Amino acid sequence: MADIPIYSYEDLRRKADAFLHSYNAEEKIPVPIEEIVEFDFNINIVPVLGLQREFEVDGFTSGDLKNIYVDEYVYTDRINRYRFTLAHELGHIVLHRDLYNAHKFSSLAGWKEFINSLTEEEHSWLEWQGYAFGGLVLVPRESLVKYTYEWIKKVSAKGISLEKNWDFAWELITTHIAKEFQVSSGAIEKRLDKDGMKADYMRNKRL
Repeated sequence: MADIPIYSYEDLRRKADAFLHSYNAEEKIPVPIEEIVEFDFNINIVPVLGLQREFEVDGFTSGDLKNIYVDEYVYTDRINRYRFTLAHELGHIVLHRDLYNAHKFSSLAGWKEFINSLTEEEHSWLEWQGYAFGGLVLVPRESLVKYTYEWIKKVSAKGISLEKNWDFAWELITTHIAKEFQVSSGAIEKRLDKDGMKADYMRNKRL
């Protein structure tokens, strides 16, 4: 089995930034992830009925890297989750191409066999890297800073003090930012914490 590369979060940020420079140079928000998958990478997006219910996964990528299979309900009714699934799977394609090329599976059974061949640690690394890369691609840092600053001003203009109503104010800000990027509020909350933006605002009252 090919080795799973070890990337730090900052390694993944640099790779995500390079990816966006190549495939979203116009800095469109929300990032047009579906178009990137289909037209830039020439990957087929294939809805699968009951994928989440039967196998507890939202999506997976074929061993030849030509198809991303997505749970049909996620595909049709959960746009934020769908977009993140595509970004997550693109993370595997960008970061783990050699590993996938070493396992030429095309079916769900083949994918499960591949996953089961990994140790728990290897699988954790694989998924964390895909997850982190997906989040960094869908929510570019510069755009996140821009929208966070804008929504801090909008919330403050409504007379809501971040200092006096910290949790409520940030919940409002996070919800609105999530709509801008077409991701979940949870994804934005994690990025604001991971990138230290809330802590920075608390210290300096600015981003």
